[in-house]
Amino acid sequence: MNVIAVDDERLALDTLVDSVEKALPEANVYGFSKPEKALEFVSESGADIAFLDIKMRGMTGLELAKRLKDINGNVNIVFVTGYSEYSLDAFRLYASDYLLKPATPQAVKQATEHLRNPIKPSPTKKIRFQCFGNFEAYADDKPLVFGRMKAKELLAYLVDRMGASVTMGELMAVIWEYGEDNYSRQSNLRNLIAEVRRVLSEAGAENIIVKTRNSIAINREAVDCDYYDFLRHVPYAVNSYRGEYMAQYSWAEITTVALK
Repeated sequence: MNVIAVDDERLALDTLVDSVEKALPEANVYGFSKPEKALEFVSESGADIAFLDIKMRGMTGLELAKRLKDINGNVNIVFVTGYSEYSLDAFRLYASDYLLKPATPQAVKQATEHLRNPIKPSPTKKIRFQCFGNFEAYADDKPLVFGRMKAKELLAYLVDRMGASVTMGELMAVIWEYGEDNYSRQSNLRNLIAEVRRVLSEAGAENIIVKTRNSIAINREAVDCDYYDFLRHVPYAVNSYRGEYMAQYSWAEITTVALK
């Protein structure tokens, strides 16, 4: 996560950078005393959050915010200033927050917990699942490709069950919804499981599937998942949920209701 701090007063800038580094120890924090240098940096390297002084020589923080938004419409703007009369103009620019100087680490931390554009942390594990909106699976941030959509749906259901063991009979009832528990369907299910394991194995992540003779589960501790983070009240996940959960699967409606 890249974070920039801009203030044309060196002492104020050093104080702001120090507060941001203490509040966000996992972030890469860059301080600029000249707005033009901040624009150059964001054009080349991007930024997730910009802490901007409003009253600066040459280019005001409001003008800088407009130009940053032109470069990246999703950058979160947090104004840090001693002039509270600017607050209305600040929020017209869709600022995430407005802090009075000196911004303390506690104030910075609180501001970043309610950003307009939630920031997803960098994955800490190889496999990442996206459950909000449509279900997607990624390995090192590259989408996993399944030959059959039912194989992807099978994996989605295991993710939904959060590590609980699922019997073969339950899987057949969920994946096909109707029909007899016959030999052909059992064979199809075995093929789907084999495909899921193959795709994960090729991604170097075969360890996330736990298979026994008549049941299967996912090792939830071996993956990153927005749904799991939501249940742990991680801010980015809470702020990014918009009421849609695995929207392409009808069986996911039960979890959707539970999330309300």
